[in-house]
Amino acid sequence: MRYNGAAPPPDVRLATLAARQHGVVTRRQLGLLGLDHNAIARRMKTARLHQLYRNVYAVGRTDLTTHGRYLSAVLAYGNRAVLSHRSAAVLWRICPERGTRIDVTVPGGGSRSRRGEIVVHRSSLPQKHRTRLERIPVTTPARTIVDLADCSTRRELERAMDEAIYLHLDLTSLQPLPGRRGAGLLSKVLSDHAGGTTRTRSELEELVLDLCADHGLPRPLVNQVIEGYEVDFVWPHAKLIVEADGWSAHRRRSSFERDRLRDAALQVARWRVIRVTWGRLASDPERVARDLAQLLAMDAAP
Repeated sequence: MRYNGAAPPPDVRLATLAARQHGVVTRRQLGLLGLDHNAIARRMKTARLHQLYRNVYAVGRTDLTTHGRYLSAVLAYGNRAVLSHRSAAVLWRICPERGTRIDVTVPGGGSRSRRGEIVVHRSSLPQKHRTRLERIPVTTPARTIVDLADCSTRRELERAMDEAIYLHLDLTSLQPLPGRRGAGLLSKVLSDHAGGTTRTRSELEELVLDLCADHGLPRPLVNQVIEGYEVDFVWPHAKLIVEADGWSAHRRRSSFERDRLRDAALQVARWRVIRVTWGRLASDPERVARDLAQLLAMDAAP
């Protein structure tokens, strides 16, 4: 639409800005668009603006996307705030979204606090640990992993690192920060875990790794290519492959037949292939672990 050389009306510019910012704007930005206190109040009365936090508004609707919720939370704490911890990990797509909590870090010292769904962390945050993704200020991937170590289990941290490596995110500067609660855990993971080797794609695959950890079995490599086929788990020294069979993967006869042909090809190449199901892992994990232990021991037998 043309405006005969004049600037577009404030509401048109507001809509353009909101589209770039996941549906949210600040009071300062409204002022720069020429909207004073009374103009803002009128738009709130007619539901064109909705106040989310002090000086932060949703434009037109309140059912924001995850990105909109994240950006509004960061904007609520000023231009030095960034999305961090698990929320940053969700934004980087290295952790699944879980619950409504939003983690925001602001520079400074002191304990964390909570305001509704927002958890505010206070920490030293050098400029090199800050960046933007999808127009949202956020901690870098490496700093996000450091923060995750404070609030994750070892396996959760390994999964996040595996996913970051899969997505080719920059972790070159990743190292524990002295004094952080998760520094010890992160040190152990960096020392013991070969990043990217245990990236799973389902909870069933996670159950197999849990089984190995619970029963003291060597950890396998995950989702590796063997003889031209991608397999779920492999112990190369034992020439042993385990496939985790979920029902959804075999609803079609063609999938069932294809897997059997692949198993045969791997066995011809002298790989041992066994399949475990969710039912077996849930009902008799000890038997599955015992079978795996015996198969792995066969490699060491004289």
